[in-house]
Amino acid sequence: MSDPVTTQPVPPAYPGSGPPQPGYGPPQPGYGPPQPGYGPPQPGYGPPQPGYGPPQPGYGPPQPGYGPPQPGYGPPQPGYAPPQPGYGPPQPGYGPPSQGSPSSHGASAPSAQWMERPEGDSNCPPGLEYLTMVDQILVQQQVELLEAMVNFETQNKYKIVNIMGQQIYFAAEESDACMRQCCGNSRGFIMHVTDNMGREVMRVTREFKCCVGCSWCACCESCALTVSVEAPVGTVVGKVKQTCSCLEPTYDITTPDDEVVLKIKGPLCIWQGPCCVGDQKFKVYNSDETAKVGKISKQWTGLVKEIFTKADNFGVSFPMDLDIKMKATMIGAVFLIDFMYFEQPKNRDHDHD
Repeated sequence: MSDPVTTQPVPPAYPGSGPPQPGYGPPQPGYGPPQPGYGPPQPGYGPPQPGYGPPQPGYGPPQPGYGPPQPGYGPPQPGYAPPQPGYGPPQPGYGPPSQGSPSSHGASAPSAQWMERPEGDSNCPPGLEYLTMVDQILVQQQVELLEAMVNFETQNKYKIVNIMGQQIYFAAEESDACMRQCCGNSRGFIMHVTDNMGREVMRVTREFKCCVGCSWCACCESCALTVSVEAPVGTVVGKVKQTCSCLEPTYDITTPDDEVVLKIKGPLCIWQGPCCVGDQKFKVYNSDETAKVGKISKQWTGLVKEIFTKADNFGVSFPMDLDIKMKATMIGAVFLIDFMYFEQPKNRDHDHD
């Protein structure tokens, strides 16, 4: 009788892998121990390659010539440190710098170069000494953005300068807001004229009159437009009165007692536009109209400015030896002419005769 056959269990190929699955038999040869050559690192990868350890020769210290700055670049070049001569104090004749000249009702003038105040005499009203040194002035109306954009009537402002561009006076209108919108250029106004110290040296006043301004109807005082000029404030030195005429506009410049000193005659047709770009000249004559002594010119300021704004420029000329009070009254005539003929856009399209 033969011995019974005992079956010994087959040990696993890898520890922890358990017994082999039935039907798979023993593991294939070659999968047991790791393949030769993967244990130690390959020769040549251990130490760094020769030449990469220390820095290459020549890169350590900076190259010669780059350390200190090049000669001539250290201190600033001669002549650039102190300011150029002539820029320190203001030039003579320009007066102190202006920080804005407030008028009596709160308006302020933009910064400008002001004419130096000359010496006056006892017969010159205080503040009018500037007019003793000039025979020409420019009256420049300031552009109002609100008025240009939305056609809201604002108070007018003017710079009065000499032919050198130095400002002599600043003028600011005082008027009622409702009257400006409803009455337009027919409104009454007070023009405050200040000097470079903000002191009111002159006042031009026009009273409101309804349905007046036509030259044909200016035969009586109640139908004629008039401005009075005070210098100093409270003392009337002259008047400008509209007079009756059939064609061209005319005015009288008088003393406070209505004595005619000068006469003004305007152009036959007052119109400015793309086809008529010349100046509008109002000629000034002596009392008997035998000699021309000056003029007031409404200057053409350019197509864009004329169409989209009401800002006007006037040139005024008179004899150097003309009485100071009459020079001041001619400035008042500029404001009257501007309001009558050039304040409203519609007034540019036809004359008022």
